[in-house]
Amino acid sequence: MPKVENWHLNREMEYPYEDARPDNQWAGVFDLNKCIECQTCTLACKTTWTHGEGQEHMFWNNVETKPYGSHPVGWDGRLLNELGEAEWDEDGTYQGDTIFEAKGTDWENPENHPTNNFSSSADNLAGFMPGDNDWRYPNLGEDEPAGEEMTGDMHFDDDTHPIWFFYLPRICNHCTYAACAGSCPVQAIYKRQEDGIVLIDQENCQASTQCNEACPYKKAILNPKEGVSQKCVGCYPKIEEGKVPQCFENCLGKIRMHGYINHPDDADVGDPNEEIVNPIDFLVHEKGLAKPLYPQFGTEPNIYYIPPITAPVDYLTQMFGPGVEEAIETYQAARNGEEPEIQALLHLQGSTEWSLTGFKIEGDEAVGYYEGDEVGRVPIEEPQTDRKRYDEQEDVYRLDIT
Repeated sequence: MPKVENWHLNREMEYPYEDARPDNQWAGVFDLNKCIECQTCTLACKTTWTHGEGQEHMFWNNVETKPYGSHPVGWDGRLLNELGEAEWDEDGTYQGDTIFEAKGTDWENPENHPTNNFSSSADNLAGFMPGDNDWRYPNLGEDEPAGEEMTGDMHFDDDTHPIWFFYLPRICNHCTYAACAGSCPVQAIYKRQEDGIVLIDQENCQASTQCNEACPYKKAILNPKEGVSQKCVGCYPKIEEGKVPQCFENCLGKIRMHGYINHPDDADVGDPNEEIVNPIDFLVHEKGLAKPLYPQFGTEPNIYYIPPITAPVDYLTQMFGPGVEEAIETYQAARNGEEPEIQALLHLQGSTEWSLTGFKIEGDEAVGYYEGDEVGRVPIEEPQTDRKRYDEQEDVYRLDIT
């Protein structure tokens, strides 16, 4: 049975094909503490890529409210119910089954291999096929909170929020072990060797819908008008020019950072006060601040999330895997000025249209680089000015004086 190494799980796992990591892996980091669900990212993607016939229901980028929002309906809850509660050892090793292992498929048996026939491909993976009604409610559960009942004397502090929700922006994760590619019976889905972007060959796709069923994030979607499946393309025309994807560039909250991630054994980390280091590696490998979405699925997704600091840790651990509590503590430390390197890097988020392949701290400024060239420079601490609450010249009172 083919075995591949999945560092998110801290163990080997079963997968239909042999391990073949790309030369460079496209990746991103989203800071969930700053997302305001303005949906500017969604509209930027929609107007660029999914404005044609048969794409009306498609949102390659969407932002949903957790814990109750999901597009399509129940995309994560249904699969979590099938896999069961995620179990992790103290050393971060996942003990449960991935979507490739849950049904006990023998991937070396030709009868069970995805390339065999249309009927058996996705049947060998945990998952489900969304129905038409599941795509009709992109704003399901929007701003719907969880927790205790609101009372007039309720107090919110920095550590716990009795009532909570947060926004989760989602795109294709361009997974290292993509379930869409692993399930396609005609091998129309492939991962680019130069950057790890996962694409569907529109000429070879035969609309078997196996990828639609197998993708645990439901980001491979059938276009019934064209008779093909389609998905986020990682804005590869922009990536090839060194620029960030549309949803990254248009993010008003500046929560997104695009770059490339290395395997932990090859991580480009160090002291940004002394040398240029990889910003994605720094946040994921060095600081453990950014986490993958549902790592227990086994796909090794390449979008990483900085967990929200106001949601319950047990819920976040189910969503982002082990180390969430430490990530929240690190983020709080950065907010308090105790992690100036993180503070500097997060200020670089959204400051440039270029992908960041490196960053360094120079004095009181953070400097971003793309392939060795400087593409962004921001102050580590934003300059502030305190104004008088009452302005005699204008005869007005100010609510915001800083």
